[in-house]
Amino acid sequence: MAPVPGDSHVAEAAGHGSGGAGHGVDREKLRHHGDVETRPGMVDFAVNVQGDAPPDWLQERLSARLGDLGRYPDAGEERAVREVVAARHGRRAEEVLLLAGVAEGFAMLPRLGAKLAAVIHPSFTEPELALREGGVPVTRVVLEPPYTLDPALMPEDADLVVVGNPTNPTSVLHPAVALLALRRPGRIVVVDEAFTDAVAGEPETMSGKDFPDLLVFRSLTKTWALAGLRCGYALGAPEVLARLNHGRPHWPLSTLQLEAIAATAEPRAVAEAQRKAEVIAAHRDAMIPRLRELGVEVHEPAAGPFLWIRVPDAELLRKRLADMGIAVRRGDTFPGAEAGQLRLAVREPARVDRLVAAIREIGL
Repeated sequence: MAPVPGDSHVAEAAGHGSGGAGHGVDREKLRHHGDVETRPGMVDFAVNVQGDAPPDWLQERLSARLGDLGRYPDAGEERAVREVVAARHGRRAEEVLLLAGVAEGFAMLPRLGAKLAAVIHPSFTEPELALREGGVPVTRVVLEPPYTLDPALMPEDADLVVVGNPTNPTSVLHPAVALLALRRPGRIVVVDEAFTDAVAGEPETMSGKDFPDLLVFRSLTKTWALAGLRCGYALGAPEVLARLNHGRPHWPLSTLQLEAIAATAEPRAVAEAQRKAEVIAAHRDAMIPRLRELGVEVHEPAAGPFLWIRVPDAELLRKRLADMGIAVRRGDTFPGAEAGQLRLAVREPARVDRLVAAIREIGL
């Protein structure tokens, strides 16, 4: 996709009304998630979960804990899991907060008491929705193609900045130096690394950076096919994590969630995730030229397990593909999206064959 002529970035004030709702903000679009695009039996390019179920070894780990469900998880077990996660990132256990999915972490963001949150778009909409519903005023910073992150675009009075890396849906991987340049006195920078474990080598990760004003969210849902269990964690300064954790109920995570987080943070699992990331990269590299041969515009560089594409009539194509049993993700629900954009999960060649054949039959 060619950059729009002129300034490649736009800062958009999104309103500071009651509840941070703003005027003209479509909450239903902010709530939209790719899982509503797919139905049983469809070829799924809409949801970024890799695989239909956790690997056998992980299922066995979880199954072995079923006999423990008659008792509450204890604090010692939770501490042990935090230590495993901390070791995985070279941090202290006090710098780890276990989450029932990163969605829970987003819901906690209003507890930080920000006076103005800047959310960088196009990006996953759940953080903005959580902030608005928590009464936090939100300013959107909308990046135009090629979606280069410019720290100077952030409002100086923003005391909370939220950015995805790699960004959903654009698949852009921002350099660590640009992320660190977002820091300002009195500001907390939140980096959503939900897809970082799908990037081979995790070259731009903030997970091991020990700064008091940096908060990182990590998800286990996508790589390990745990969407039905909801697992993740936050990494940051103990004081910031304590503010997020305030008001949570007893036993916020189940025994099975604790087991899954510990299992996937162990060295052999981390190595397996990196092998998966290399496979995803190979599938992505093979998928891009096949789409372009059909006349589909594909944004590059792409680093995530999904592609941001543009076609002449995205909604018509999406509906026609759905009629043919193929699910793709709407693009118009992402703030800052351009007309005709869709998001496609990276899939193996056999599924791409189905997609390519269907697009060729429909025509663009």
